[in-house]
Amino acid sequence: MKISQGHSDAFILKELGSRLASKRLNLNLTQTELAERSGVSRPTIQRMEEGSSTQLSNLLKVLRALGLTTNLEVLLPEQTISPLLLAKSRTNKRERASSKSSRKERPDPNWKWGDE
Repeated sequence: MKISQGHSDAFILKELGSRLASKRLNLNLTQTELAERSGVSRPTIQRMEEGSSTQLSNLLKVLRALGLTTNLEVLLPEQTISPLLLAKSRTNKRERASSKSSRKERPDPNWKWGDE
């Protein structure tokens, strides 16, 4: 089933768990074998496949063991900034905040040492 924005977290977790189980079975792996390859416990694999919440690091280990880490690029592609926006942001970037007293009295920009 296709996952969409309107689905609940519980539905999405169950669907992802089902997909993990299908991938594992397509690779002809038992939960125990996947646990050994990924470095997580078999009960953790079982909970993932049932749709229970898990640590992100455990999910990454399982995805790596299943050969699916390259798919993360599709999930969260690297964000790029257009050259025009990048140039614009560089010119407007503030380096530091001014103190309250310097905002009240602005020094004369033409003043030089010894001009007193």
